[in-house]
Amino acid sequence: MSDAVEPKPEKTSGIGRLVVLLYGVTSYFIGVIGLVAIIGLASGLMPLAYLASTKATSPVIVNFLLVAIWGLVHSGMARDSFKVLITRFIPEPAERPTYVLIAGVTSVLMVGLWQEVVGVIWSAADPILVIFLWVMFCFGWLYLLVATFAINHFDLFGLRQVYLHFRNQPRAPLSFVKSGLYKFSRHPIQTGVLIGVWFIPTMTATHLILSIGFTVYIFIGLWFEEKDLIRDIGEPYEQYRKQAGMFLPKFFS
Repeated sequence: MSDAVEPKPEKTSGIGRLVVLLYGVTSYFIGVIGLVAIIGLASGLMPLAYLASTKATSPVIVNFLLVAIWGLVHSGMARDSFKVLITRFIPEPAERPTYVLIAGVTSVLMVGLWQEVVGVIWSAADPILVIFLWVMFCFGWLYLLVATFAINHFDLFGLRQVYLHFRNQPRAPLSFVKSGLYKFSRHPIQTGVLIGVWFIPTMTATHLILSIGFTVYIFIGLWFEEKDLIRDIGEPYEQYRKQAGMFLPKFFS
């Protein structure tokens, strides 16, 4: 939610800054493709195992391993220790785009290797219920998108960093603000994901593994993230935790 220090413009050539800018833009689009792939998998519209040459003998184990590796990569890259390590090798403004790039690539790989598991957990028959669940499914992913703009979409996906670097301008740290959806809930992005993976008319065994895996990842990841935010922001964030719900909006403190 905020940068620890204000990064200073690096003394690099115009060509170097252009390369970083193009890297950031490319990473952004690959990250978007990864998100679309996950939404496609969650909706059941994405073909399964299109990157796998053969069907796995234990698809349940394979799918759980895929989502576990995906979660470990995403959570590990979000830690400060990883950011310090990677900026030894790449320019600091390229750190966030690298996260977005790897997130996109690993998402595409996870979806492309995802195996079909036989079985149906539930299947809505009532047309009104089916429409309701599809509306909630779409609402969840739209809620996620709106939440990214409620903070700073372009900073979250690394575009702000590479653009200011290209312009050779200082990047002022983002202040801790409670605006839009964040006035009422602390993690609306994750709320959108939870809605998107659970509100589905036909819950197959294939989809259930994705829903469980993402839910576990979100709760574990937010446990670490909340600790980091308390450490970095301190008392203002402690007060914020009392005022806003974790997932569901809290309208009255």
